[in-house]
Formats: sequence, C-alpha cells, structure tokens
Amino acid sequence: MGRRGRFIVLEGPDKSGKSTQALALVRELRRRGRTVVHTREPGGTALSEGIRELLLDPSQKVCALAEVLLYEASRAQHTQQLILPALRSGKTVLSERYALATLAYQGGARGLPMRLVRRLNRIATSGLRPDLTLVLDIPDARFRTRDPGRRHDRLERESMAFRRRVRDAYRRLSRTEPRTLLIDSDRPPEAVRTDILRRVLRLYR
Repeated sequence: MGRRGRFIVLEGPDKSGKSTQALALVRELRRRGRTVVHTREPGGTALSEGIRELLLDPSQKVCALAEVLLYEASRAQHTQQLILPALRSGKTVLSERYALATLAYQGGARGLPMRLVRRLNRIATSGLRPDLTLVLDIPDARFRTRDPGRRHDRLERESMAFRRRVRDAYRRLSRTEPRTLLIDSDRPPEAVRTDILRRVLRLYR
C-alpha cells in the first residue's frame, strides 16, 4: 500500500467563504496532479446528508445534546465510509468542516462541556486528525453582506451573540489545536486563495 493521503479541512463561521475557497483549492490541486475527494460536514454520504437535512431544517427544534449527537453520528458514518478509505488509497481529502466545528458550535457557542465534545469527537472520528485545518476568519458584520436574500438554515438563523461565540471559539481553538491555522478571509478572494494554497502545498514537500 502507498503512502496515506493528506486530510485537509477548511473551517470557519457561516459565510466565511469555505465553499468558494474549497472549490478553488480542489481545482488547483487536481491541476497539479493530485487525486482529491471534496466533501463536507455534516454530509458526505447518503446517511450523513440525511442527517444534515434534519440538522439544518429551520422548522426543527433541536436541543443541544441531540444536536451534538446527530453531528457525531453523521461524522462517524462520513469517516468510516468515505474519509478513511480515501486516505488509505493515497487520495487527498478536502472537507468543509470536521471535528473542530463541533468544538466551536456545540462547545463554544452552545455551552456543552468541551471535555464531552472532545470525547464524542474522538469516538466519531476513530481518532483521525486532519493533517491541516485552516480556519477562515471573518467579522460578524460581514455575515449579512454575503449571499443577501438567500434563505437561511436553522444555524444561520441563530442570534448575533451566537455567531460571536462561534467566531471567538474558532479563534481560540486556532491557537491551541495542533496543525490548525487562522486565515483572514476578510480580503479579496484571490488573496485568501493564494494564502491557502501556499500553506497546503507545504504538506506535499
């Protein structure tokens, strides 16, 4: 068996530019000859996408404990069915969000004990850790200016105070979690793209 593939995660609050930057990064890595699996959380498999619909449905009222358990169930399926097999075959996996998101949202913003969230993360991921996590950071004031008029999902409808807690948690975690870097995404997309690519390419040296 060849060398294990690289696992890269783009994280950040809603509207921080994850999807835009992920698509650009996937195109560039493929142009350079890398085989890339592009995925997301919650989601990535049929079961996980079904859980995603429940979690983001604005009509659902979900308590914090049920919420974290649903995220972890989605992650366990995603990890076992898609991510680990791809990495074992030497592919690069690029995921929009992974375990750090649960620490930021359910731990930092919802107030669930971080110790509990970390334990659930370890179980759901089977101990898998990304080779690189890039946290796209954007001021809360920019939330309303991106994709104006789009129907917001359940989490996007949370309060400004909730979004601030998410951002604050991400910024703290970017300083303490291994192989995690903060990226200023309140810049022209091309500048952010160049910064991300420079950091990602170091994984392949």
